[in-house]
Amino acid sequence: MEKRVMTARKRRRGFIAASALLSGVLVLSACSGGDEGGEAGDAGKKPQRQADEAAAKETSAAQIKITPKNGEKKASINNAAKVTVSDGTLTEVEMQTAEGTEVEGTLAADKKSWKPDAQLERGTTYKVSAVAKDSKGREAHENAKFTTVSSANSFIGNFTPDNGKTVGVGMPVSINFDKAITDKVAVQKGIEVSSSSGQEVVGHWFNANRLDFRPEDYWQEGSTVTLKLDLDGVEGADGVYGVQQKSVTFKIGRNQVSTVDAKTKTMTVKRDGKTVKSIPISAGSPENPTYNGQMVISEKFKETRMNGATVGFTDDDGKGEYDIKDVPHAMRLSTSGTFIHGNYWGAKSIFGSANTSHGCIGLSDTKGADDPDTAGAWFYENSLVGDVVIVKNSPDKTITADNGLNGWNMDWSEWKAGSAV
Repeated sequence: MEKRVMTARKRRRGFIAASALLSGVLVLSACSGGDEGGEAGDAGKKPQRQADEAAAKETSAAQIKITPKNGEKKASINNAAKVTVSDGTLTEVEMQTAEGTEVEGTLAADKKSWKPDAQLERGTTYKVSAVAKDSKGREAHENAKFTTVSSANSFIGNFTPDNGKTVGVGMPVSINFDKAITDKVAVQKGIEVSSSSGQEVVGHWFNANRLDFRPEDYWQEGSTVTLKLDLDGVEGADGVYGVQQKSVTFKIGRNQVSTVDAKTKTMTVKRDGKTVKSIPISAGSPENPTYNGQMVISEKFKETRMNGATVGFTDDDGKGEYDIKDVPHAMRLSTSGTFIHGNYWGAKSIFGSANTSHGCIGLSDTKGADDPDTAGAWFYENSLVGDVVIVKNSPDKTITADNGLNGWNMDWSEWKAGSAV
């Protein structure tokens, strides 16, 4: 075997060559690491770009939209809240108040939309989160938070009669707004009242808060009246918006009009033009006469308390001249306190012969409101809210049109003049 021996010179040359090679490697490494724009830098970025592109390709095609938009501060309380999706279907929607109260909602059969089951609350912050999937099963998520219009920046109209009621022919549609309305034109344009009878119906503003609707003559018996409120977003006053969007209907019953003659102290009840009963009454005394005019029954109470102090009839000690805690069969005719009601405390002889009340119309009755054979009980059972009671031949003035639901005391031309449209 040949034995090789490395000389000192050869060892030096080998060391130098190895050193040069090592130095080259080190220099090359330093250059490639310090120059991010070189070929080696692009190679380092390539995996990240590929990862981003791959992630983008895996993004769900489903596009979720939540309304009102995130951050909205004056959202509608009606039908503004909604979640919809395109290029996918909704799999989960959750809505709750900022305090964590869940809001129930319904997902459409095609799973393309969701909305709350009930009207939202005013001045409330809601949070919505939604999840959807596209045709490949890839999920998309969306979240939003909004606040509904506050009570201070919105108005509502409290209306009568209620939906589904059957009322008398004299019942107007009366709307009382909880804020003063300055743009009456805009608000009235957002309200429609119509009758199946085809009667022309016109609105009349009594003041900045009250708007009533009625036809020229009493409603046609048996007809249906529809009230549509389209006030959502309507600016009724500076910075104050409507929130109502609804439709209600009520039925008109038989035509019953009762006429009280304060002079003869009798009441004649006519139904569909025919007299059905004549009832002896006791109207207001000469010192406190009953108003004249057409009055509409606005409330009915089988029994109620009547205290004179609430309507200005007081003794020297400030207490009411009367305080009867169980007045039977009482029906309101005015806001100021005029009623037609049963009277058990007066002598039976006064009915039909003497006017003794503080302005109300009294009918013979018994304590406890449980005797169906009295005049008070009969009239109560045979009357509807909305029936008309006409008083004539009283020494008092005619009741004002806005004292109760008594716009019928205004002639048609004057009524129409109070319309804003």
